[in-house]
Amino acid sequence: MRIDVFSIFPELVDGFCRESLLGKARSSGVLDLRCHDLREHTTDVHRSVDDMPFGGGAGMVLRPEPVFASVESVQPVRPLYLLGPGGARFDQSRAGSLASGNGFSLLCGRYEGVDHRVRAHLVDGELSVGDVVLAGGEVAACLVVEAVTRLLPGVMGNEASGDNESFTDGLLEEPQYTRPASFRSWEVPAVLRSGDHALVARWRRAQALHRTLRDRPDLIDAGGGLSPDDQRLLEEFGPVAYP
Repeated sequence: MRIDVFSIFPELVDGFCRESLLGKARSSGVLDLRCHDLREHTTDVHRSVDDMPFGGGAGMVLRPEPVFASVESVQPVRPLYLLGPGGARFDQSRAGSLASGNGFSLLCGRYEGVDHRVRAHLVDGELSVGDVVLAGGEVAACLVVEAVTRLLPGVMGNEASGDNESFTDGLLEEPQYTRPASFRSWEVPAVLRSGDHALVARWRRAQALHRTLRDRPDLIDAGGGLSPDDQRLLEEFGPVAYP
């Protein structure tokens, strides 16, 4: 998959994406990540990419010239998304949709925003990683690239690793345990040591339901509520202790 990222700080994205699974994906050729510096397409000695907004106001706005010039010189893979708080919400479902395609591109905003002509005539849409305001889109770009890349075939060592993660089936992930079985008098639930895989699967589903009902009931509502089978699981298994 090819992903193009446009930024005035491309090294922030490039450095993050050289580590861990992303770095391995790039080395193996699964991920073709190309980071582009908008400042390379400025025309003044100061390499200015921003200017004061027409009509006045606080802050500076990213100018259209370097953005258009950078994108048009690269001819990146489409769709091209502007990262900003006003965009469509980026979630696990959207990550899966992007992972099923051939690639996409990201434009990192900065300052007080970008010239509206970029939105109107250059990008194909906008993405938001949450109802927060960041200094720029680089952190958001790293989040999107990682969330999508880890879903690509061959990136995770165990292809089943993503099957039971939070949001995969509309629920938060169940609690996980590893050795030792007893730590400071806190015991791993006996069901996980039973060797009964069907029982473990039911317990895990029940715990995911318990956790989601407690911490993110909106996810249950979004999925149409609890099914009769889920109700029975909640009655069969009580919740483990949560902080």
